[in-house]
Amino acid sequence: MGLRKAITHKESPLSRDAFLGRCIRAGILYLVVAVYQMPGTAVHAAPFAYVTNAGSGNVSVINIATNTVITTVTVGLTPEQVAVTPNGLFAYVANSGSSNVSVIVTFNNIVTATVPVGISPFGVAITPNSALAYVTSSGSNTVSVIHTATNTVTATIPVGTGPAGVAITPNGLSAYVANFVANTVSVIDTATNTVTATIPVGTGPAGIAATPNGAFAYVTNFVANTVSVIDTATNTVTATVSVGQRPDFLAVSLNGASVFVPNQNSNTVSVIATATNTVTATIPVGANPTGVATTPPDIPIIPTLSDGALLFLFAAIAAVLALRIVTRQASPPPRPPRAI
Repeated sequence: MGLRKAITHKESPLSRDAFLGRCIRAGILYLVVAVYQMPGTAVHAAPFAYVTNAGSGNVSVINIATNTVITTVTVGLTPEQVAVTPNGLFAYVANSGSSNVSVIVTFNNIVTATVPVGISPFGVAITPNSALAYVTSSGSNTVSVIHTATNTVTATIPVGTGPAGVAITPNGLSAYVANFVANTVSVIDTATNTVTATIPVGTGPAGIAATPNGAFAYVTNFVANTVSVIDTATNTVTATVSVGQRPDFLAVSLNGASVFVPNQNSNTVSVIATATNTVTATIPVGANPTGVATTPPDIPIIPTLSDGALLFLFAAIAAVLALRIVTRQASPPPRPPRAI
């Protein structure tokens, strides 16, 4: 009697259905990757410059790539200095006339919080880790420390008379405060929030900024129409640079090569080369410029899909699923076991 054994048909890994399934899965994966990389798939904070307009109670947002104003953000009364968090997510604006700080989201340029501080805030600076904002209050002769996670004041530090601008060294260890009435700069130890040094400068110090390497601090002397250069290692003035009339809140370029000084009565911005401490350019701007700040370029914020890309993805997936169903229905039934 012949031997009988049943051999059940098993689909080969390279059969038509299996091969088609693999192709479809690979196609979907490729489609997802391709769509994710389409324009609008990642949202970035563009390279913006935020300029406070004291006379109109708003902030002009400039696209640095095109040198054009893309929007204007309404803030508090008489905005003075503005500072962008190192992570590029927020801009903090000191509103002198309303004694508060406006917090702008750089992604959509909308005010997300308003923080009450001391009387007549003028200057604002952010710690390198973006955790704290130091705000001077000229009417209170104090510096308010804002916790950026909660946007609440966590400390108040007494300084010289009429504090205006404030700058924090890149290592986050010290804050330099320009005292407008006292004609001095107070140095704050950020670990203890106490004043450790007082430096005489020109008449009416207003704005102040530290170089990226932390070696120098530049101070605008509003009445003297000059900029004092402070060596942070010795806390002494090593140079004085003449600029336009009524220099206000200034900023240092990200590479540390230039200092931008808005001259309120000249309606210009003086550009100082830090290598020589000389003015290399004078740029005409709007009426009564008071502050300037720049964001780090190309900061990724939220990975998203644009509406068009998302719609395309859903349509493609639906088409692939429909093709799979049609293919299954057209496939022949499995063969029965073969008898041997």
